[in-house]
Amino acid sequence: MACNGAVSGLCINDSLGDDELRAVLSRLDDDKDKEVFGLVCKRWLFIQSTERKKLCARAGPHMLRKIAARFTRLHELDLCQSVSRSFYPGVTDSDLSVIAAAFSCLKILSLQNCKGITDNGIAAIGSSLSSLQSLDVSYCRKITDKGLSAVAEGCRDLRTLHLAGCRFVSDSLLKALSKNCHSLEELGLRGCTNITNSGLSVLVEGCRRIKYLDINKCSNIGDIGISSVSKACSLTLKTLKLLDCYKVSDESILSLASYCKNLETLVIGGCRNISDESVKSLAAACSNSLRKLRMDWCLNITDSSLDFIISGCKKLEVLDIGCCEEVTDAAFQQLGSEDFMLGMKILKVSNCPKITVDGIKKLLKSCESLEYLDVRSCPLLTKAGCEEAGLEFPESCKVNFTGSLAEPDELL
Repeated sequence: MACNGAVSGLCINDSLGDDELRAVLSRLDDDKDKEVFGLVCKRWLFIQSTERKKLCARAGPHMLRKIAARFTRLHELDLCQSVSRSFYPGVTDSDLSVIAAAFSCLKILSLQNCKGITDNGIAAIGSSLSSLQSLDVSYCRKITDKGLSAVAEGCRDLRTLHLAGCRFVSDSLLKALSKNCHSLEELGLRGCTNITNSGLSVLVEGCRRIKYLDINKCSNIGDIGISSVSKACSLTLKTLKLLDCYKVSDESILSLASYCKNLETLVIGGCRNISDESVKSLAAACSNSLRKLRMDWCLNITDSSLDFIISGCKKLEVLDIGCCEEVTDAAFQQLGSEDFMLGMKILKVSNCPKITVDGIKKLLKSCESLEYLDVRSCPLLTKAGCEEAGLEFPESCKVNFTGSLAEPDELL
């Protein structure tokens, strides 16, 4: 096929060398076009294969060796398991040994839900893939500090590490990361309940560039750990998730307000010791940066701080105040005029019994870009009541009255 359309009997494969063909391939932005490029002939398929940087696969050791021989410059390999992407017996330590030996250029490795792998396989990755920058082993429940510490020691350019659901991870790993991985920017520790304040404090002694930190459901984390993070990573921290960290109080939020002026996403849902005082301070400090705020089940939050957030944080796009039972329509008192417009896209006020149709009516006048509104279990906010009041929701807005709509995952 590569000779079709030849001029004066000259084949395109005779005219263009490998470097020229690679230049053509590099100018194709669409992935489908790149796939079609490889269908022209075997030579073009070989060039397309050697230039491919990313691959999602389901393969055992034999197939992985074939993949390594074909895709010699692979930078990203996704072997994540799920209901729709699973195979027996799944990814094993033998597979990881092949990856460690054959994919020397690998920078990103995703192994989420690969429940069969152990410390032996992860240690092989750490000892061989020194260029690795991102590793996701979330819900790989057999992995412990031992295997992950080998990764920290061998992959010193590590930027991203996700360990959600790895219940055996402890402060020992955080110490290894602090010692070796000074470029770490993103760390996910959701549900790693053995992590403590001491571990966080040690972590940020060496890892001071952290932009994203997820410690949702790390129940041993409290004010000492969060204060250490806010001080050490004041210039870089943009996302902090503290869902159900019930030991976190106003002290943590005031520390964030003092040091982290660039915070964009904050999750403090279920942190019941947080009050209006600290939330107001945070809203004032991050008025030009805060975009997503989740504080459902913060039972001490009232109209006072919510009004401060809505009026002060002009870039706010996502807000969750579900189960904040003291919030009333007064929280929206500054809304309703054409001079006061918000960029709010997602608002969740489920189980807020004091919010009425009047409050939502004011909100809608100032939120023309609203895409999702959750009013479940609000006794004064029924579908019939909204229709009777003549409320007009934006055309693209989905209103969840009964729980029948899927929730957006922006703040999970």
